[in-house]
Amino acid sequence: MTFIVASADVPKAEALVELAGAEAISLHDAADDPVLEPEPATAPLWPTVVVRAAFMPGADLSSLSDLLRSACSATGLSVADLDESDWERGLRQAVEPRSFGRRLWLAPANDDTGPVGRIHVRLNMGLAFGTGAHPTTALCLEWLDAHLASGATVLDYGCGSGVLAIAALALGASRAWAIDNDPQALSATSANAALNGVSGRVFVGAPESLPTVTVDVLIANILAAPLIELAPMLTRHLKPGGTLVLSGVLDHQAPQVVAAFAPQFSAFEVNTIQGWARLAARRNPS
Repeated sequence: MTFIVASADVPKAEALVELAGAEAISLHDAADDPVLEPEPATAPLWPTVVVRAAFMPGADLSSLSDLLRSACSATGLSVADLDESDWERGLRQAVEPRSFGRRLWLAPANDDTGPVGRIHVRLNMGLAFGTGAHPTTALCLEWLDAHLASGATVLDYGCGSGVLAIAALALGASRAWAIDNDPQALSATSANAALNGVSGRVFVGAPESLPTVTVDVLIANILAAPLIELAPMLTRHLKPGGTLVLSGVLDHQAPQVVAAFAPQFSAFEVNTIQGWARLAARRNPS
């Protein structure tokens, strides 16, 4: 996929294509001088930017195109098949060591250092979204650090790299289910679970393989449209009195997402960072 946006809209556009499953992103100016995977919350200096995003074959990009047009005023949207050599460029993402909340420390797979007293989670990103650098992931990690009860069961729907499920287990969850429709995400999650020694406590699978389980905490860091569509199914997998945590939502989309879940939930708490929202609420008792 290729499109053009103003430089101020690059962080939002990049995040939207990442959340939609992009495997690689590159940014180009008029002279075709690329900057690959810029630091979070930064944008190139060029007035307008060409964004190129690579997706797995068969990805449905129609809804993403509409969202990019409405949220980022994207123009020149086009989709074309890539040669394998082009598709593979820049796939691996770096994980920068950093803390979340009071307890959690996230670091690359080969980094066994870090502050004493923190709970360490290590990631080998592979191809999946979820380094912890993006505001939506950071919001979810901070919620887990502050609120997750010891022994809780957790469903991470749209798991990406598996960072949220694995962090939950590291923070004291007893069991987790990590679900994604992207095979690369499932591979990355399985590898990261093994890296962190939690493979025996996490189920990793596609949506159609999710068992009939209900959990104490259901966390979903995906886009607003699928959250709204999946609201009844996600609600069924959460225990009465359990906590729902949603992200991947632009702040102006929060009311629509709240409305989709409102029949079974009350008093959503909304936190925002850099234009992105995290919604949290308890399911009403049956």
